[in-house]
Amino acid sequence: MKIIVDAMGGDFAPLAPVKGALMAQEKYGVDIVLTGKTEEILKALQQCGCKELPKGMEIANATEVVEICDDPATAFKHKKDSSLTVGLNMLHAGDADGFVSAGSTGALLAGATLLVKRIRGLRRAALAPTIPTAKGKAVLIDCGANAECTVEYLLQFAYLGSYYAQKVLGVENPRIGLLNIGAEESKGDTLRRETYQKLKEAGEAGHLNFTGNIEAKEAMLGECDVIVADGYSGNIMLKSCEGMIKFLMGQLKGVFLSSTKNKLAALMLKSDFAKLKDMMDVNKVGGTALLGISKPVIKAHGSSNDEAVFSAIRQAVQFAQAGVIEEIENNIEYMRLATGETEKTEV
Repeated sequence: MKIIVDAMGGDFAPLAPVKGALMAQEKYGVDIVLTGKTEEILKALQQCGCKELPKGMEIANATEVVEICDDPATAFKHKKDSSLTVGLNMLHAGDADGFVSAGSTGALLAGATLLVKRIRGLRRAALAPTIPTAKGKAVLIDCGANAECTVEYLLQFAYLGSYYAQKVLGVENPRIGLLNIGAEESKGDTLRRETYQKLKEAGEAGHLNFTGNIEAKEAMLGECDVIVADGYSGNIMLKSCEGMIKFLMGQLKGVFLSSTKNKLAALMLKSDFAKLKDMMDVNKVGGTALLGISKPVIKAHGSSNDEAVFSAIRQAVQFAQAGVIEEIENNIEYMRLATGETEKTEV
């Protein structure tokens, strides 16, 4: 198993990607390709205590870096020797099994779509993070790649999320919920109502376990395993969850440090709160899978530390080993609408 890591992507590059790659190599025995400026990568390796390039690790030199100020839609074209572009071209050529980057989300999405290519038959790729719920985890798809969607996009997202939840998360017969403003079939705008009917038909045909519309609060309580949304709504839900988690953890910390009595209580509950913190820690969860691309691509958070990069590499390994892409390719016929229906929904 070989994973490409964009060593120049993220706020703490190249040290965090390099250190995370070393951790993943030691833990999982995977081969690593670091893309980026060779001198800076070697310097980061020295900071990690490596006097020479470790066995099973190689550097693919790239003289350019996609910056936050670059136009994400064209950055990979204008900077053809960037660490992002070099890595994606290597993935497309079959030189590795997966790609991880904490760099620009837009540039990664555009580059993966145009260089690595979508799975044939899919209309769009989607960002699919795993979020914590009261009953475990759920896949949220999409959360920002496609702000405007059609019925066919959302139908395909449901299949992508279902296969990912089944193959990677180990969820048997994943429950699919359509994010909406109410649970009733008649709720929502035209897009949501038409999508509901297509998902219902897929459920009746036995292709999906569609459980109906779901409100955000019910989704967080674990009432479904895959939350289907357009990228606009999904991103709002994701950011709201992240903000609420930070708020609650901060409030809890404040309560436990407010008095000697509370500090003693916190000491007794330390191990339990550590488990809670781990469940909500973005650095331990891993990155966001870019589903619909013909090869495994993982987007790590822009502020990823070494632990987050390590977790993203772990996720890339799981993604590559699970056979998700093969499952999608084998069932692509169920994800397409008739030509007339497609034209109607894309108006």
